[in-house]
Amino acid sequence: MTTPSRDTAAAMRASAIHAGYPGVPVLHGVSIEVAAGEMLAIVGPNGAGKSTLLKVLGGSIKPSAGSVELFGRPLDSIDRREFARTVASVGQENAVTFRFTVLEIVLMGRAPHLGAFGFESPRDLEIASAALDRFDLLGLAARHVQELSGGERKRVFLARALAQEPKIALLDEPTAFLDLKHVAEIFARFRQLCAERGMAVVATLHDLNAAALYADRVLLLADGAAVAYGTPAEVLTAENLRRVYQTEVYVGRNPSTGALIILPAALPNARA
Repeated sequence: MTTPSRDTAAAMRASAIHAGYPGVPVLHGVSIEVAAGEMLAIVGPNGAGKSTLLKVLGGSIKPSAGSVELFGRPLDSIDRREFARTVASVGQENAVTFRFTVLEIVLMGRAPHLGAFGFESPRDLEIASAALDRFDLLGLAARHVQELSGGERKRVFLARALAQEPKIALLDEPTAFLDLKHVAEIFARFRQLCAERGMAVVATLHDLNAAALYADRVLLLADGAAVAYGTPAEVLTAENLRRVYQTEVYVGRNPSTGALIILPAALPNARA
């Protein structure tokens, strides 16, 4: 397995992370790093520890061993306001108790940047509107978030993260509930942000083909441990995937684009 090198500058680095929940160890010595302008995909079967690792990176779970650094600084040395200006997180589920509109939710991303009185400026509104536009939400700005579909709600919280103007985005299954059109658009948007702003993106994904197509590097987890870490071609091999997912897979290349493509292999007794 390839391990991260400490010789390269990293926006975020996790070293030998052990973490879990009371009485339930989940992660066992996992190390990753992501550079500015890079997208890292974390993949693996259900229960592999993907979301737990993202929570450790986001500071909501403290590791029992190991360390997390943000631009070379220990995570626990960074105050909450500075952290919120630097790192945006989007979870799998985003509950909203009150009847906020879409615009109000996205404007919440500006909170770390507001002055002492906490009022949004015209500049904050401009940034929120641009985030809405990026995620095809301008027409829904006045709608209450409870009235939206699961896919629309997901895009709202991605827009809120963008309005935060982070240097690092931590995304837990960012394309869950989204249709094919919006999956492609979401990844295109974040690839643009990586290129334009040097944003680092860490995303957990179940979609191996999306990881292969959009990520610069991939971490493959199984049972809380790193199985492989490197480029998509290095990590998403038939041998690795067969071992981790315990099923036969086909790994090849799309004849039209040359992109890596991963499919379940037909079972011997499957009907035609």
